[in-house]
Amino acid sequence: MKPAPPVTQMIDPPVSSPLDVNDLASLQVLARGFYQRPTADVARDLLGKLLLRATAAGLVAARILEVEAYLGPQDRACHTFGGRRTERVRSMWGEAGHAYVYLIYGLHHCLNIVTVGGGAGEAVLVRGAAIVHGLDVARRRRGDGVADGRLADGPGKLCQALGIDRDDDGRDLCQPARGLWLGDDGWPVEERLVRRTPRIGVGYAGPAARWPLRFVLGPH
Repeated sequence: MKPAPPVTQMIDPPVSSPLDVNDLASLQVLARGFYQRPTADVARDLLGKLLLRATAAGLVAARILEVEAYLGPQDRACHTFGGRRTERVRSMWGEAGHAYVYLIYGLHHCLNIVTVGGGAGEAVLVRGAAIVHGLDVARRRRGDGVADGRLADGPGKLCQALGIDRDDDGRDLCQPARGLWLGDDGWPVEERLVRRTPRIGVGYAGPAARWPLRFVLGPH
């Protein structure tokens, strides 16, 4: 689970088309059952969905463009490989629909979404997204000079743009009142625009390094 900068590409309709507060108010919040499914299925279906973050600084929404699935104790690339249980990965063993947030290289936070159900130890890493609401807030967090298309085009950048950190580890993503949740606005995801490849940065994982568990929304 060592993320590297993803490749995000323009598609039609534009993934970065802005949404206003009325659009977001009518979103269908993703319920627990969405996450209580096989991890690869959840990963694929997260493409095009909206990740929303509400703080005192304002509301930011991002359309998910790239994810990777991690399959628990059987997956050498996964933090719970071999049944590993540490305080760091405690949330990953919890109920589906909760956040697992970890720090990599002591610098960058990465957001994962726990899947399947309690005790599975599986999750989806959110690797890239396009900001569709709250650009001003995301820009302040990422700093001057960052192009809008680069605000959240990597797992660490995404967490910085949305203000996600270790304090969000274990957060229930099915409860908007908790300030971090996912929604569906019915944005169309054509199958021809979904690419499936091996995950990035997991060459150490033996045969698991070749598993096609990276899903990207964009032209082939």
